[in-house]
Amino acid sequence: MNLTRPSEVRALLGRLGIRPSKALGQHFLVDGNILDILLRAADVRPGETVVEVGPGLGALTERLLEAGARVVAIEKDSRMTAWLRERFPGEVRLELLNEDALRTDWKRVAEGPGTVKVVANLPYGVGSRILVDWVRAALPPERIVVTVQMEVGRRLTAAPGHGDYGLLSVWTQLCYDAIIVKRVSRTCFLPPPAVTSAIVRMDRRARFQAGAETACLLYAITAAAFRQRRKQITTSLPHCAACDVLTSDAVAAALDRLGLNPRARPGDLSAAEWRRLADALASAKAFDTAGAKNRLQGHG
Repeated sequence: MNLTRPSEVRALLGRLGIRPSKALGQHFLVDGNILDILLRAADVRPGETVVEVGPGLGALTERLLEAGARVVAIEKDSRMTAWLRERFPGEVRLELLNEDALRTDWKRVAEGPGTVKVVANLPYGVGSRILVDWVRAALPPERIVVTVQMEVGRRLTAAPGHGDYGLLSVWTQLCYDAIIVKRVSRTCFLPPPAVTSAIVRMDRRARFQAGAETACLLYAITAAAFRQRRKQITTSLPHCAACDVLTSDAVAAALDRLGLNPRARPGDLSAAEWRRLADALASAKAFDTAGAKNRLQGHG
């Protein structure tokens, strides 16, 4: 069975009685060249653990297994999970999880043997949320190679000052170097999505070191600032509901100590500069971490 031939994919879906779900963002990758590019970008080695979200009919899954990886495939659609069990019977290197990737216990997956990578054709609609969970995890993947909407790819890779630079850019770039590997045409998918896609590769750098409270502060102040991205951060941060003890003077003083523009807007600061600002505010006791810790958990 060749799942890079649209006619065979349609025939299989018909036999299984499956119509791609818009609600689940199902767009099956049916281009062999794009699958090859995903594998080359991921550089999967035998024995590595690879997480695949939304394996669908298993075209990418098959190639990951052929590369010698241990594959953890997370599929919300029980119809697809049933098919994958039929397609890969007795495959000991394949672990199928019939669950929502947004609710998967990532820590359990990440603590598997060897290097952990993510290689996936991410479902449209929830791809950004899944990426946020990974980059904020205590044990983020070593490498992430995914197909996403081109808009998301630009946000992941944008530099400070660019119109696409935003909260997702900052959180990703705190511990990853991200590049767009390949533009992917709508015609590479079945059914074709409404927009162009991209393959993005994210390689983990040394993760920023911070205590739980400081890390929580970092995520909270960036989330608050980018909700009002046209305002100067000395204006927006004191109004952050989770940071109500911050003052304009405290933020301005921290910016001054760091040599940063006191009139800076959220999109002017790099991820490294946001990290330094959070460190400065925490060390200067400008933020009551003990009093607001519970409200900060999961903020943003």
